[in-house]
Amino acid sequence: MLRLRGIVGALPLSLKERGQMLKTIAFAFLAAFLGSEAAAAQTMTLTSPDIAPGARIADEQVFKGFGCTGGNISPALSWSGAPSGTKSFALSVYDPDAPTGSGFWHWVVFNIPPDVTSLAKNAGDPKGPAAPKGALQSRTDFGVPGYGGPCPPQGDPPHHYHFTVFAVDTPKLDGDENNSAALVGFMLHFHTLAKAELTGVWGH
Repeated sequence: MLRLRGIVGALPLSLKERGQMLKTIAFAFLAAFLGSEAAAAQTMTLTSPDIAPGARIADEQVFKGFGCTGGNISPALSWSGAPSGTKSFALSVYDPDAPTGSGFWHWVVFNIPPDVTSLAKNAGDPKGPAAPKGALQSRTDFGVPGYGGPCPPQGDPPHHYHFTVFAVDTPKLDGDENNSAALVGFMLHFHTLAKAELTGVWGH
């Protein structure tokens, strides 16, 4: 900036014009900086071959029970663009439209190793072969660990299901399979470097 002041000062301008030019340059630098910060925050992405953004979730991923007859199989997911310093990942599925007053948590996974950037279909079965090695799946609002698919009440408009992956700055969050989604979310609040979201919908 001092060098710019010298360059601007050498131009055949009035003091007012020099001041305006310096302000213009300063604002340009600030806009470029904020733009680069925003771009960095938007580089992480989450995709699925089983769920298109904003599209209806397939019956294969829908819960089996409470009047729903889906397969209750978690979708395949993959992510990219995690920032440097990422030491683990976490993933959640949340329905803000559930008539509970606090939404409904359908899946919580944390302590996913940093070299894992995808989850295979049915990774939401904690006892199955596709479950991510080294990760923990904790209690959802169904009362048990693992994936539980969409199943909104009959007559409700379609609900939105937010799949979110978190880049975490620590290798392990404290906890076990008995942790509630709220407690895991509390810990993630202090350790998230970046996140990406994919939303699907489902209704009867």
